[in-house]
Formats: sequence, structure tokens, C-alpha cells
Amino acid sequence: MIVDAHLDIGWNAISAGRPFLGPPAPGYVVSRPSLVAAGVGLVFATLYTAPVRAKRPMRTRFVYENPHEAYLMATAQVNFYRSSGLQLIRDRAELAAYAGSWRRGHLAAVLLMEGADPIETPSQLGAWVDRGVRIIGPAWGGTRYSGGTGAPGGLTELGRQLLKAMRRKHVILDLSHMADQAVADAFKLWRGPIMASHSNSRDLVPADRQVTDETVAEIARRGGVVGVSFYAHHLRRKAPATLDDVVKHIVYHAKAAGGPEHVGIGSDLDGGFDARYAPIKNLEKLKELPPRLRRHFNKTQAEGIMGNNWLAFLERSLP
Repeated sequence: MIVDAHLDIGWNAISAGRPFLGPPAPGYVVSRPSLVAAGVGLVFATLYTAPVRAKRPMRTRFVYENPHEAYLMATAQVNFYRSSGLQLIRDRAELAAYAGSWRRGHLAAVLLMEGADPIETPSQLGAWVDRGVRIIGPAWGGTRYSGGTGAPGGLTELGRQLLKAMRRKHVILDLSHMADQAVADAFKLWRGPIMASHSNSRDLVPADRQVTDETVAEIARRGGVVGVSFYAHHLRRKAPATLDDVVKHIVYHAKAAGGPEHVGIGSDLDGGFDARYAPIKNLEKLKELPPRLRRHFNKTQAEGIMGNNWLAFLERSLP
């Protein structure tokens, strides 16, 4: 089973009008049929909402100006996932039952909130957990909770309250997009399961969006996993990118983490970009990744990177 730890399926369907249940939209690669045909069995499906400042770069008019608008947008995505027939994995027992009986053609999801502004106050977290949210990344750009990409800063007081509520509700923390100071604050405060769903190496592609070796090492020390993004500008300084660039980041993370068991895939394919900015033009090309990984890792390690590492992490981290 291939596991992809970051796909903006709900955002693409509602805000961009890209179909999920049929073939991929022209120029894109992700849909349910394309995922199952490629052998993907589990995805971390996001609840992503775009702040008003993202209107131009994201080329969308579906943006929020206040927390309640973000709440409504994320709620629409939850409803989309339910209506699409996508099974939502909520706990270890459901994961074990699904993984134990999985065969090609089945697809399930774990809900990941990317940017926590839809949570109007930390006291509202329980309602989102009841809806199925199991992973939260407090930042995208800067949010009311955390500094983020292009917005330096630490956890806000509201962010600290959110992390405490997340720990009580057994929610996983996603460090992707969090600013360096916010990551440092989280390491001091957080004692629960931790990961980075889609973050590449800052040494290979310098930018605040990427993660440092020190961050990767600390995530690994705490039993977490870092997913490698397939976005071309995260893979190399100048597009186009190839699967060899994906492998470079995987190898680099594995060295920083002290082993490949802390690295996986978090492709972010279609996350606001089309196939021109991806290393593959269709998901069937994922089958070419394991042979490339075998140049650096043994068979078990390569299978871990393709999916088993995320499954083991969820087995440890879900309620």
C-alpha cells in the first residue's frame, strides 16, 4: 500500500472545480481512479483554506477574511469527503482493520487540517475531532496560531492553547509550514506525536518553507515521520524536477533522521499547482520510484518510504 501524507483533495474539488471521482482534470494528476490505479491506499486528505492574501498567488476567489469564513470553508470540505464515499480512519482499530484487509482499489483517508484558522477558538477543537480531524498543522502562512511560510514568528498565546487542547484530544501535530521560531516553541511545549507531512530539505533548496536537518532529527528522535513534497520548487531551485530529485530529498532526510524509517511521501500533488510543476505527469509513474529508492535502501526500507513508515506512525499515534 502506498501512503501519501498530503493531498488537497477537498480544496481542489470545491475551490478549483477539479473532479475527484472521475478522471483527473486536464493538466492534473490526482483523482480517486488515478490514486487507486497507482496503488495508493491511504491519503492524508487536507482541510485547506486560503486566507485573503493568497487570492492572487493561488489564483482563487475562495478566500477567507475572518475565522468564521475559514470555518465554513473547512466544513464544506468535510462534507465533501463524506459525500465522496471516502472512508475516514479515526483510530488505531479502524486503521488495523483497514490495513489488514486492504487490496488494490480501496482508498481511505486521515483528515489533516492545514492551517488552523478554521478552529475559531481552541475550545472548538473537540467538534473538529468529532468530525474526524486527526492531524493539525497550525500554520500555512501566518495564522492566528503560529508564524508560518513567509511570516516569521512563534506560537501565539492562542497557538499554545491550541497545542494543549490537541494533546488532550490526542491530535497529531504537523510542523509543515510552521516558521522556525514556531517550530522551536512547539518542540519546547509539545509532548505528543509529531510529524511534517510535506517538507523538503532546506540544505538542498534554501527557503523558509523547507525544514532544517535539526528539525528532521528532532522529529525522528520523537518517533515522527517527514514526508517529501513533489512540488518542483520544493525539489530543486529551478524546474523541471524529476523523481531523482524526490530521491535526493528522501536520502538527505534519511541521513538527518538517522534512518529511512522516519521518511515517507507527502506529495502535495495538485496542491495549487499543475503537472508542469510535478516530477511525474501521471500517478502511474509512482511505480518508478521504488527502483530508484533501491539504489540507496534495501527492499524493506524502500517499502517503508512508500507507505509502511506512515502506517507504523499512525499505529503509534492515533487514539
